[in-house]
Amino acid sequence: METNKNLIKNTHHGDAVRRVRRSLGIKQETLAKMMGITQARVSNFEQKKILDDKVIEKFANALKVSPSLLKELSEDPVNSIIKSNVADKVDKYGSFYDRNNQFRDPLDRLIEISYEETALQERLIELQKERNEIINQLLMKQRKVSSP
Repeated sequence: METNKNLIKNTHHGDAVRRVRRSLGIKQETLAKMMGITQARVSNFEQKKILDDKVIEKFANALKVSPSLLKELSEDPVNSIIKSNVADKVDKYGSFYDRNNQFRDPLDRLIEISYEETALQERLIELQKERNEIINQLLMKQRKVSSP
């Protein structure tokens, strides 16, 4: 009976675990250590639509969230559509898949790219400041040489 309710609510326990884990910034390896299981087992659980109550309880305790959150968190409809419609696994600049060939949330990837862009812009500004300092030093030397 509960399984039917889960399907009607469009819940995906594994996806809920993954979404909560990612929102907390926890890697699969870290969560696995917290639970005393392997990273591969965490990955396996995250792919399952329905998880046993005991398993949900263990994940909830490790993530310090309510088990009902993991049980009742609705599957993101956009992710469902994208998962079912994405045919190509493109390179890292547009990929919806990570290195382990697992689906990644496009919004997460967009946020990552935004952070990368910000870091690159900050580095570019640093390099421009360094270049300006070098130019100023060269101009000072030239002025000293020109004026007796």
